[in-house]
Amino acid sequence: EPDVTIVSGLRDTAVSEGDDVTFRCQVSHENARDVEWKLQDVALQNNEMNEISVEKGKVHTLTLRKVTEQDVGTVTFRVGHHTSTA
Repeated sequence: EPDVTIVSGLRDTAVSEGDDVTFRCQVSHENARDVEWKLQDVALQNNEMNEISVEKGKVHTLTLRKVTEQDVGTVTFRVGHHTSTA
């Protein structure tokens, strides 16, 4: 398997409490495996509060719904041994 790298990393984002916020990270190859999203070092799962998806095969997105003060912190995207934070 080719080594998947991060082509376009996460960007710092400010958002008001109660709003949704979306983070995007583009990788070099489609169908990347070993992908993980974290908020404050806690692994995130796809559920009603966190929407994790892939657009066009290479753009991985994380949407945090109705953020609160507890959601303040570092978002991390990891693919293989490459990471990007915001």
